Parts: sequence; structure tokens; C-alpha cells
Amino acid sequence: MMVAHSIQKIGLFLFFVLVSLNLFGQTEDTTSDFPKTGFYDWRGTNVLDAAVGNAVINGDFPEPKFEIHFRVGYKRYLFPHLNVNVSYNKFNLAYQDVLNEGFMSFDLNIESTLLPHHRFSPFIFAGAGYNAANYFEQTAGKFQGGGGVEYMVAEKIGLKLYTDYNYVMSDALDGLIAGASDDTYFRIGFGIHYYFGGEKKKAQILQNSPSVINSNQIIPHN
Repeated sequence: MMVAHSIQKIGLFLFFVLVSLNLFGQTEDTTSDFPKTGFYDWRGTNVLDAAVGNAVINGDFPEPKFEIHFRVGYKRYLFPHLNVNVSYNKFNLAYQDVLNEGFMSFDLNIESTLLPHHRFSPFIFAGAGYNAANYFEQTAGKFQGGGGVEYMVAEKIGLKLYTDYNYVMSDALDGLIAGASDDTYFRIGFGIHYYFGGEKKKAQILQNSPSVINSNQIIPHN
């Protein structure tokens, strides 16, 4: 019950943040003087991702605990609203006085940046991954999904708050096979994005855009 209540509070917090930033983003654009290239001025086609936070299991024992979680990853934007990303996650899952086990996961996601031309942007993602205990003593496939918000503090540097839900295709994650469903866990974290690349795409957009001279030709009067 304690974990469920905490997750509800996290979910409500993220919901209000998403709504607030979405409304703010619709009324203010501070990314660039060039609307078509603003994404490449402030962001880019490649992203290095690092984050730290907490993980909590939803399994067969009572009194789960929030434990440490680390993430490093890489994102590749196919176009401003969509990227494909991979990440390595290291985290612990624990129950009070029962279990504290180290795990890692390798995740592959498709992610949508909802307001890519704004400093503030919500994002959502979903994908599949591979979950393993330390030393690969226990492994299983999994599916995950989640979302969060990002704020660009400077050109090429963004800060993010995110959460994800992970459904593991095994009921042995906590060492106890019981109940009718497989084990799951949640993660929440705070991280940083470092963007780079995109100069070629920006140049192509500018090259294909009509210039001021071509679009406003001066025709002499006879």
C-alpha cells in the first residue's frame, strides 16, 4: 500500500507538471529565430543521456523499498519529434528485511518529444528490454513504458525528470514464485541530456528554404 500510494503521488506530480509545461510551451517559443531550424540550434540529432534516481519492485513480498538506480544511454533522432534510444540501467530491488538484490537492464525504446522546438517539452516512450540479476544468475525479457519532462537550460544541454514502468516476463524476480502475475518494477529519476550533431540537416533546411531576396523580388515599374 505504501508503494502504491507513493507511485500515485509521483504520477499526479508528473501529470500536473506535464500539463503545466505543455500549456506554457504552446504560448512561448524561445528556441530560435529560425522556426524551421530551432530544433537543431538548441538540440540535435544525437544525445548522450545520464541519470540517477530510485527503483521499487512490485512483487510477492510486502514492504518494498526504494533503492538506487543509475542510467546511461544514447538517443538518435530520426526527426525532431521521434528518436530511437538504448540505455544501460543499474539498480537495486529490495524488500524490508527480506531482499536487496542488484539488477541491470538493457532497454531499447521509441520516444516522442512532444514539443521539440520549445525549451520545455514533455516526452513519452515505450519499448522492450533484457533484465538480469548481477552476474546474470537470473535473466528475463521485459517491456517498459514511461514519460517525463525536459528543460533546455542552455544550447545542447537539457535536464529531465522521468519515470518508467517495467513488466518483467518472469515471476521469479524477487526469488518467490507466487500469485497469478509476473513481477514488475518502477523507476523514477533525474538526468541530463547532452545534444550534438544536426549541422547537415540544418544546412539542408536553410538551403531548401526560399531566401528573402527570392521570396520578395523587387519588380521595377515602367
